[in-house]
Amino acid sequence: MKQERIDRISELTRISRERELTESEKKERQELREEFIKSMKASLVSNLESTYIVDEKGNKKKLTKK
Repeated sequence: MKQERIDRISELTRISRERELTESEKKERQELREEFIKSMKASLVSNLESTYIVDEKGNKKKLTKK
């Protein structure tokens, strides 16, 4: 997710503390939040897919999904 979209989420949050958001602003904020969560989940999955556990004997074992 691009930094400008993250900044927009923050901006909408600041605005919401000062006044009630319009319906279009609420919708935009919700869509941006969903995009952010989706992006974070994809990043986490990517990191976990490249993670290995090394046992006491030095054997590498790839993490598996439960």
